Amino acid sequence: MRQGWKLRALGLGMATVLSPAVTAGAEMVARPALFPEPVALDLARGQVALGPSVTLVVAPGTEPGTVALVRQVLSDAGVSTIAEAKRPPVTPGSTIIVLGRDDSAVVRDALARARAASDDHAEGYAIAVRATGTAGTAGTVVLAGHDADGLFHAVQTFRQLARTGTIPALTIGDHPAMPIRGTIEGFYGKPWTHDDRVRHLDFLATVKANTYVYSPKDDPYARARWREPYPATTLAELGTLAARARADHVDFVYALSPGPTVCFSSPADIQALERKFDALRGIGVHSFYVALDDIEYTKWNCDADKAAFGPSGAQAAGVAQSRFLNAVQANLAARDPSARPLIMVPTEYYDAKETPYKAALRANLDPRVVVQWTGTDVVPPAISIPDAKAATKAFGRKTLLWDNYPVNDYAQTTGRLLLAPYARREAGLSGELSGILSNPMNQEAPSRVAVTGVAAFAWNDRGYDPDRIWLAAARALAGNDERATEALLRFFDTQHMAPTFGSQPWQPQAPRLKAELDAVRDALAHGDAAERRSALAMLARVADELTDAPDIIRSGVGDPAFAAQSAPWLEAMRLWGRTLRLSAAGLSAAEQGSAAATGYFAEARRLAAEAAAVQSIPGATRFDGPIRIADGVLDRFVADAPGLVAHGH
Repeated sequence: MRQGWKLRALGLGMATVLSPAVTAGAEMVARPALFPEPVALDLARGQVALGPSVTLVVAPGTEPGTVALVRQVLSDAGVSTIAEAKRPPVTPGSTIIVLGRDDSAVVRDALARARAASDDHAEGYAIAVRATGTAGTAGTVVLAGHDADGLFHAVQTFRQLARTGTIPALTIGDHPAMPIRGTIEGFYGKPWTHDDRVRHLDFLATVKANTYVYSPKDDPYARARWREPYPATTLAELGTLAARARADHVDFVYALSPGPTVCFSSPADIQALERKFDALRGIGVHSFYVALDDIEYTKWNCDADKAAFGPSGAQAAGVAQSRFLNAVQANLAARDPSARPLIMVPTEYYDAKETPYKAALRANLDPRVVVQWTGTDVVPPAISIPDAKAATKAFGRKTLLWDNYPVNDYAQTTGRLLLAPYARREAGLSGELSGILSNPMNQEAPSRVAVTGVAAFAWNDRGYDPDRIWLAAARALAGNDERATEALLRFFDTQHMAPTFGSQPWQPQAPRLKAELDAVRDALAHGDAAERRSALAMLARVADELTDAPDIIRSGVGDPAFAAQSAPWLEAMRLWGRTLRLSAAGLSAAEQGSAAATGYFAEARRLAAEAAAVQSIPGATRFDGPIRIADGVLDRFVADAPGLVAHGH
């Protein structure tokens, strides 16, 4: 398989991909492509082959789950024999892996021998890879975490490095820019299934995310019936998820949405909320959240609030909510002094304009409580450092960004998956945000495309490249299969549109396909005969790629959930690809003066109508409707094609 496609698709040159690099003898050693991008990576000379056997040195106190993950990585890389030792052998016969926290003597010594330093930030880690012989032979790999989370992240980076079985000699020092990174299942419509959530937690681990908030709007026991206890079976499922999150080093945060019915001044309602949290604490949940979004403050839910806080309104709501949340925060700290602070999303959750409500929160809300903010709008087209600074000032603390991308539960997203890269968030936002949580789609597996970018940006916003992470997300879904990766990128391009609540999207539709189709239009209008033939041949290849991509994706993507949740989009893409084939055939026939062009164009119109009629999976999203594939680009070209050349009689 040629490698040029991915460079052309992303506008990258070979020097960009391979530089910087060092050479070991006659063989070049390239900088590995890692995501999220590490804070610091320095290449050395040589490389280390894992080979069929390694020695694994595990420092005391290392979590068994982390050791098991290293063993799995080694097995996947072709290592068949793993010998464990308490310290590195004096005369090593195979590659040595040293694993542990950087406060253990064996890890400190291994780092010193490798002339590498530890990373002493929270969740930080260091990796040192040194060859002990000629290039490609045995060596030492040190995986040093500053804490248990950092060590787990080190192994996730090692998983990427070890994929081919040969690792370049290098030193990595790495840590997250933002302390909170992950997702909030906060959409309207059909919630994720239990299996969706399990897969999602495992995915979050691979991209070094550390937070998942359980907040589906359509869970009745979290919103409409929030005072009622969960059925035992549901509570047990949540306990299973909390355990899985711990194994994945992800903080499982349980969110309650009492706003539609709560009486803020009622001791009974505070006690009801605390009972709910106590039940969740009993199954292993230790982080909590109160959502007060999508409610009104023009009326109270009880007369007691009017007596306690006066007439309803924005300022009174800010005071009432603050006192309620302060009581909850105090209770959490008393029950579990090591618990993370309470998180809340306010009723005014977007923009940073000064208002009586925000002023009341700023003046009255416990400074420990974390406030979420969605940016300059519900779905902001961009977020800048000045935007975040304004939010810090308005709420009296750094905010936790609730980014409504790639969520598709609003009308403008009907018929769409949102698969464009995560972009237009300014580098340096880590200085003004406490973190980012992405609100994903109802479709869990397709959401990973954008969430990979969110996690990478939150980890290292200054080193973030949207296109590289987009490619990395495609490769991860494809299990590093190049053909499936290319098919996925074709598919992503047809779902590149990122709407807002207004009429203007913040990401354009199908930029790659539009450029290709525009090139065909230009060649037909201005090119000579050879240029027209070349353009039409390219058009036929593009049509074949669109037609064939769905079958390649179905067979080449490791997680069947992606194909299942994308099924109608893949079917519509196949039909649109066939439609474009017919349009290409019609244009070629017309170019040759053949009367067959008319028939090709007529069949293309018929098939285009069939493709446009494909419907989304009923009930899968909040708004059902016809599937959109590169709309405004592909359908327009097919409609215009008969008029681009003279044909018929």
